[in-house]
Amino acid sequence: MKKSTMKKLLVAMLSFAMIFAMAACGGGGSDSGDAASSADGGFTIFNSKMEIQDQFEALAKQYTEETGVPVEVYYSQDTVSAHLATKYASKDPYTLNMVDAKDIYSLAKEYGVDMSDQDWVADTDYAISVDGKVLGFPSCIEARGIIYNAEGIKKITGKDFDPASITTLDGFKALLDELVKGGMEAPVAIMKEDWSLGAHYLQQVYEEREDPEAFVQSLYKGEVDLMKDEKFNSLMDTFDVLKAYNKDKASPIAAERDLSEQGLAEGTVAFMFGGNWDFAEMKKHDYIGGAGMMAVPQNLQDDYTGKLVGGGSKFFYIDGSENTSAEKQQMAKDFLNWLVTSDAGKTFISDTCGMVSPFKSNDVACSDDLGKAVKTFADAGNLVPNYDYAPDDHYSVLGAEMQKYLADQCTREELATAIQNYWKSVTPVEH
Repeated sequence: MKKSTMKKLLVAMLSFAMIFAMAACGGGGSDSGDAASSADGGFTIFNSKMEIQDQFEALAKQYTEETGVPVEVYYSQDTVSAHLATKYASKDPYTLNMVDAKDIYSLAKEYGVDMSDQDWVADTDYAISVDGKVLGFPSCIEARGIIYNAEGIKKITGKDFDPASITTLDGFKALLDELVKGGMEAPVAIMKEDWSLGAHYLQQVYEEREDPEAFVQSLYKGEVDLMKDEKFNSLMDTFDVLKAYNKDKASPIAAERDLSEQGLAEGTVAFMFGGNWDFAEMKKHDYIGGAGMMAVPQNLQDDYTGKLVGGGSKFFYIDGSENTSAEKQQMAKDFLNWLVTSDAGKTFISDTCGMVSPFKSNDVACSDDLGKAVKTFADAGNLVPNYDYAPDDHYSVLGAEMQKYLADQCTREELATAIQNYWKSVTPVEH
């Protein structure tokens, strides 16, 4: 997904001749924008999913070979909104932009091309429409919950692990105790990253409700007392249990994501809160198999019990500003249709990248174990929709507060107060 520890991919601006040469082979990791394709009649793509950059560049090369249309794929480690704002300020936007859902309601609302007439719209339930216009093309389905390693669990318990058997926090804690007794000293890993804690775990407090929008509006108005909120306390009770069995309990803010993913892949750790994007990191290690996903176990039993939180993720919009020609816009439309309908496009999404396709006509099996699990939940209608309208600094500000709680530097009441004060201090997001 997304905001993981990333190797810097931006490079210095290339000369015109070098850009032309790179465009001819469909590669490139710089952020020089539409300048490259302007020279050779192709178009540019901004990719915000760093774990698929190499695969995306290879796909661009294949597309160029098949169609004769040069394509450049760029990535930046800057936040999506900041990076694209810079591109618009310089009047050098990308033709096709991969962004988060909230960016569709801001950037695409202002700059996006209406795609309502495209054939792919009828093939998905995850497109984003704004003011009656289809502006967001979904690239995949992603979801979050508790990742488990069934093989690692079986090595300790001697029994096949059935995630459906763990629905309550009490049941989860009993299994953790069994694992510890069997020799797995610390069966849980917790990622300390602010995006994981603030944008993913805490976000469930808003999402697992009958009316998330009404709840968030109440937060803006300062009408919510989280210490009296059943869902907040239920999820924090679970977080307390995760903390108690955390392998990095002694120094949780020094935890290294790579080591957590390694422990989960190799079965020395049984559980970690995360999403199906984590498999890209897990498979870099000595993966023993058995990875899957289950809902966050809570003693509060409600309509969200046994469900993951997720939905469409990473949306493309086509730039409709005066700096992108109608010809380039059509090239982008053609590419998106090719991504949906061609064997190469279907294989790229489901097999090469191991993502869960949001398109009904894509029958290529997902190659990713966590993706397979998410697809099972999605097919069964067991995904709680994401709430996509938190302010841009939500995950960084409240992620930092969650880090304090993780490190026992504040109480639950102090965390609740910090969350309430944050929402009262920010402007509601238009959507």
